[in-house]
Amino acid sequence: MAAPQGGVDRRHDPSLRIKLIFATLHGAIVVIALWLAFGPFDWADPTRARILAGCALLYWLRHLVTLFVLMQRRVAIAEALGLSAFMALFELGFLLLGAGFLSGTAAPLTGWDGAGAALLLIGSYLNTGSELQRRAWKQQPGAKGHCYTGGLFAYSMHINYFGDTILFTGWAMLTASLWAFSIPLLMAAVFVFYHIPPLDAYLAERYGAEFRAYAKRTARFVPFIY
Repeated sequence: MAAPQGGVDRRHDPSLRIKLIFATLHGAIVVIALWLAFGPFDWADPTRARILAGCALLYWLRHLVTLFVLMQRRVAIAEALGLSAFMALFELGFLLLGAGFLSGTAAPLTGWDGAGAALLLIGSYLNTGSELQRRAWKQQPGAKGHCYTGGLFAYSMHINYFGDTILFTGWAMLTASLWAFSIPLLMAAVFVFYHIPPLDAYLAERYGAEFRAYAKRTARFVPFIY
């Protein structure tokens, strides 16, 4: 497909140089997050700041797997730069919110934080785990030319996007700030209204009746609901 759809170019291309730039930029953001969390700063809530820096580190490690193991499509420099800026916004923004930069107070860790950590891990699994399942299936003889509908993708056509939404909801919970929930809400809206419609059109064109049958029996985004 020659033109980008839903903000991405779906043609296969290793794009190694751009992926290295992307990974390096994201890594630099994580280094800044770690410096803010463990450096000489008198935060109101240093414990929460360090937890959120750890979330950023985990997300970067998962991003490396996505870039260099899972992602086979072309990555444009504009996409890498734009997403790097967005990552800086939410990773550093989440950390500052959790550290008490705006509130000036510490929020004690509660069961809600445990739930947030669980959602972050579950969302990470849904996203990366589903992609690893699809990758393993694509390497099997006879998979070429067919639409993958098994594993976690049997519960949602876009379980990877749903996983990211769950992940960021949990991450926002760990900030103990209502402001942070604007990020998972924004991401869910972008997935549902911007990324998914053109991706479905692309898949319908590529796989025809096989994809239409899959779409008819499978939730589009939220398993069993939508």
